[in-house]
Amino acid sequence: ILHAMKCPACRGTLITLEFNAVEIDHCGTCGGVWLDSGELESLLSREEGSDSLLATMRPGRGKEWKRRCPICSKGMKKTSIGNAAPVLVDRCVEHGLWFDRGELNKVFSAGCVDSHRGAGTSGLLALLDEVFAPETKDTP
Repeated sequence: ILHAMKCPACRGTLITLEFNAVEIDHCGTCGGVWLDSGELESLLSREEGSDSLLATMRPGRGKEWKRRCPICSKGMKKTSIGNAAPVLVDRCVEHGLWFDRGELNKVFSAGCVDSHRGAGTSGLLALLDEVFAPETKDTP
């Protein structure tokens, strides 16, 4: 029996989408995204500069309550990704990363500053824009 994962932010049910052989778990209620350990690396692996982006991951601080891993239910640690405009995400060291609505897109945008984006990431960015975009596109 498969057990549906619950969203660490709103407790909604996560649905699984597949992109380039990577499973992306998405919450249709709050728009958050769960990536299992190694999936962010897989999605970024085809891009120039992706290693340097991953090297920017470091402990971060946030004022929001500690979210629980959808796999093991342990409290996740805040992790900062990026240098110029770091994105604060939730990380279970054993199982993966949680991105609130729009955060995954920000991470990919930060990692793909080259004008010659690879087909893999530009396709993923298009998918993220379509499926995981923030509710209001009017905000800058």
